[in-house]
Amino acid sequence: MKRLLLAGVALSVATAASAADLRARPYPKAPPAAVVAAYNWSGFYIGAMGGYGWESEAGSGGFGGGTIGYNWQFPGSQFVFGIEVDAAGASIKDSVTEDLGGLLVTTETKINSFGSVTGRAGFALDAALLYAKGGYAWANNKASISALGTTFSDSQSHSGYTIGGGLEYLFAPNWSAKGEYMFTSLGSETYNLGGFPLDSGTIDFHTIKVGVNYHFR
Repeated sequence: MKRLLLAGVALSVATAASAADLRARPYPKAPPAAVVAAYNWSGFYIGAMGGYGWESEAGSGGFGGGTIGYNWQFPGSQFVFGIEVDAAGASIKDSVTEDLGGLLVTTETKINSFGSVTGRAGFALDAALLYAKGGYAWANNKASISALGTTFSDSQSHSGYTIGGGLEYLFAPNWSAKGEYMFTSLGSETYNLGGFPLDSGTIDFHTIKVGVNYHFR
């Protein structure tokens, strides 16, 4: 009988110790939830832009137009890549009048329109996007010469490259505003002014633009 009681007591103690050991055993904690960025720049967008431009040699004026593009931002990444197309009507011009032995001769050049197809690469800081961009550029330029009430003019399309960058900010879920600087360099073309060929030389100009984009979510 005593042996049975002792055996029962020993079994109870062993069971209690085992239960205590089970209660004390640590369990791995669940990994913390992934932090999802509050803003994502992925998707199509369309917008309007305008600004001021000036040539490296001479000439300046305003412009205005539109933009369309697409951004890629991978989940969990702050890097944004995209492609952008823009075009603008412009009035970036330079006019010079010279007295050639009593004959007043006026020459004028004017960039009527320009545009670009560029790639963009940026770094997103939530609602703000710092980016650089560069690619193909074109412009339509008009040259004219006037003397004795007669004017000869010709227009040519130039092509080259553009490079620059800017800052864009999402001020609403679907709306952003941007400021941007671009340098554009275009190759030379030959103009026919009254039967006389004139080589334009390289056309280099700078632009500062502001714009507003609507993002499709």
